[in-house]
Amino acid sequence: MPSSPQDISHEQMLQWVERVATFCNEAWGLAPITGRILGWLLICDPPAQSAGDIADAIGASRASMTSNMRLLTSVGLIRRQTRPGGRTAYYHIEDDAFEKVVRRRLAAFAAFGDVAEEGVKLGGDDETRTRRIRSAQRSIALLTEPPERSR
Repeated sequence: MPSSPQDISHEQMLQWVERVATFCNEAWGLAPITGRILGWLLICDPPAQSAGDIADAIGASRASMTSNMRLLTSVGLIRRQTRPGGRTAYYHIEDDAFEKVVRRRLAAFAAFGDVAEEGVKLGGDDETRTRRIRSAQRSIALLTEPPERSR
C-alpha cells in the first residue's frame, strides 16, 4: 500500500532529491545543487518556497542558490514570483513546466533542421561533406516527426 504524504519523512524526501540530483548531473550535465533544487521543488509542500527555505531544506549555502535558481528559471523549469507587498521571491514548478521545456527544445531541434538542410545543399553531392549533416537530420526527424503507422 503506498504511503501517504504524511508518512514520508524528510530523510526519505532528501534521498529522492539526491536521486534527482544524480540523474540531472549524469544525464543533463547539471551541477548536483541544481538537481537538488529541482528535486526539492518537485516534492516540497508548500510548492512555492523562498531560496532560503530551499537552501535550509537541502542543506545548501544560500550563496550557491542564486546562479542555480537563475539557471532553472531561464530554462523555464521553475518560476519566480513575489507576493503582493512582499520583497521575498518564491520559486515553484508549474504543473506543465516540463511539457513547455520539452516543446521548446523540440522546436529548437526542428529549427536546426532548416539550418542542416542548407548545409546539405552547400555540400551538394559530396557524401563526405554531408554525411554528418544527414545523420543530424535523421536524429532530429526521430524527435520532431510523428512516427509512421504500421499497416
